[in-house]
Amino acid sequence: MRKLPSFFSLRAFEAAARLQSFALAGEELHLSPSAISHQIRSLETYFGKSLFTRSFRRVEPTADGLRLLSRLSAAFDLMEQACHELSPPQQSRALAVHCSPSFATKWLGPRLPLFMQQYPDLNISMSSSADAMDLLRHEELDITIAYGAVQTRSGIITEAIGTETIAPLCAPALMQGRARLTLEQIAALTLIHSSLNPVRWSDWFALQGMSLQPGRPMPSFDRASLALSAAVNGVGVALESTRLAQREIAAGELCVLQDAELVPVQRETHFLSYRATERNNAKIACFRDWIFSQAEEEDIPT
Repeated sequence: MRKLPSFFSLRAFEAAARLQSFALAGEELHLSPSAISHQIRSLETYFGKSLFTRSFRRVEPTADGLRLLSRLSAAFDLMEQACHELSPPQQSRALAVHCSPSFATKWLGPRLPLFMQQYPDLNISMSSSADAMDLLRHEELDITIAYGAVQTRSGIITEAIGTETIAPLCAPALMQGRARLTLEQIAALTLIHSSLNPVRWSDWFALQGMSLQPGRPMPSFDRASLALSAAVNGVGVALESTRLAQREIAAGELCVLQDAELVPVQRETHFLSYRATERNNAKIACFRDWIFSQAEEEDIPT
């Protein structure tokens, strides 16, 4: 007979240590925080030592707790994989992806037919909003693709989808037949403000060694896709990711105002996230690998 403490107490401990919260562990296991606490105290009694340091707002595993967590997480992953291998095959697998709006419409959407051809047994469902979605609270989602700064969280694996070039973009008509625009000529044009872009016009001009007049009026848009559309329609110059403008650049609808005399701006701005417990999930792994293969192969004309 194996000498093991209660499986339920081990499961409660693993969830609480991974999430660093009795409340979140309770939500995941459909138990109250007090029930989680009771299971963990039972486990601490069994081992005769504390497994957590407790504070008012959070709990953290002790050194002994971290050692136990590393072994339990590996064991639970193996158990999950073993059960998955014995599960009856399904004709269709669902993959729920939540994505930032502009990335969904400008980059991911045009590539989805390729993914569907490559993985016809995966039934992908897409949702979109600018709000960050917590995968530990939204169990109906498998993967999120967020825009902005990376958000690290215990229990979530987050990876940047490559590095993007953020450059001034304008319609060819604004070039007035010129092969290039000087920094002063760019500054004289209407500058389109993309409110969610982490790189501001003032940042870009400062990087080029030029100060931008403070308080200068700029038409503002809260989506990169809207800012790019305004630039295509000749409203002014948008400071946006060339990744999101690939189609417009290739079609000659937008010019990239970036040359050897201007300092390029490169940032990691889009991040793919999934639950750490599902790192070995086949449908998540294939979508993750496909996304990164697409990012590596992209060819952005200038």
